[in-house]
Amino acid sequence: MSERWLVAMSGGVDSSVAAALIARAGHEVVGVTMDLGEGSSRGTSARGPMSGDVVPRGAKKCCGLPDAEDARDVARTLGIRHYTANYRDEFKRAVIEPFVAEYAAGRTPIPCIACNRVLKFDLLLRRAEALGARGVATGHYARIAAAPDGGLALFRPRDRDKDQTYFLFDLPRATLESVAFPLGDLEKCEVRALARELGLVTAEKPESQGICFIPDGDVRGALERLRPETAPAPGPITTADGEVVGTHPGAVGYTPGQRRGLGLSSGPWYVREVHPAENRLVVGREEALHARAVRIREARWLDGSPPVGPVRVAVRHRHKSVSAEVLPGPGDCADIRFDSPVWAPAPGQAAVVYDAADERVLGGGWITVAGA
Repeated sequence: MSERWLVAMSGGVDSSVAAALIARAGHEVVGVTMDLGEGSSRGTSARGPMSGDVVPRGAKKCCGLPDAEDARDVARTLGIRHYTANYRDEFKRAVIEPFVAEYAAGRTPIPCIACNRVLKFDLLLRRAEALGARGVATGHYARIAAAPDGGLALFRPRDRDKDQTYFLFDLPRATLESVAFPLGDLEKCEVRALARELGLVTAEKPESQGICFIPDGDVRGALERLRPETAPAPGPITTADGEVVGTHPGAVGYTPGQRRGLGLSSGPWYVREVHPAENRLVVGREEALHARAVRIREARWLDGSPPVGPVRVAVRHRHKSVSAEVLPGPGDCADIRFDSPVWAPAPGQAAVVYDAADERVLGGGWITVAGA
């Protein structure tokens, strides 16, 4: 039966092919590109003290107007409707402001998770409902299939190199009823081949890398633009024992496991802890950054309760998952113990839990503490 689907079209090849596959299946497609602008308006926001442009003028960014033009070209080729919707304020509130606040607190945020949960699978789902659509389809590499209990669950895609389930772990299970991931059973090379076959303008378009609103990768520079009133100041770099081994230009923006930008002799040294209140970095040798456990907060479990028995856990995107067990804690907290040490789990990152077969997403939470 033909249905109407809203497809989130970022202007890249993946979302373009996702729209094509939904249309090929005989459904009506409404393409929507979210205009996220430059992530912030000029001047002082009524919601916070951030000002200035997130992305430098002329830099390539995701979900801006040039990408909307590509999405519109794809829509014309496919013969589908296309709209550009202004989500600049929502993006700033849900993604940019928490991003800055997390770094200011010494944590390492993951803006893509908030963007998915709030913009794509909340606000766009509401828009889909208003349009009488079945739900929202995206170009994510993930699969939705039946779980052992018969309900829907989130699974890793066929192309494990493109796996994006890490960024989708906290989607409510009920949401999966209204979501489609058409690329879940395709390899990236097949996606590009299909785009070429269909004559889509995005067929050879390079993939976006890193944080979409910081295309040059300069996190510290972006933080300075976003919070100019909190200019960085030099501070000490110490060992865990308190020995001063150097200075840094400002602690905010560093992350555990980072090696570049420390300027220390007798290395290699790695960032072990970030203490923004003291404007201090703690560094250590490689062996000191391996952890056998982490504590998570705001744990979310797709089955409604923490998993029992062996699981697999990834502590960052593209991290090879390791065997572990989940120990429920008070409230929405839990401890995760790894069978083998993991490298530099960072507060603010997610610990995503998969089943023992390393295929089905069971849930996860936000790392607060990493320990031996």
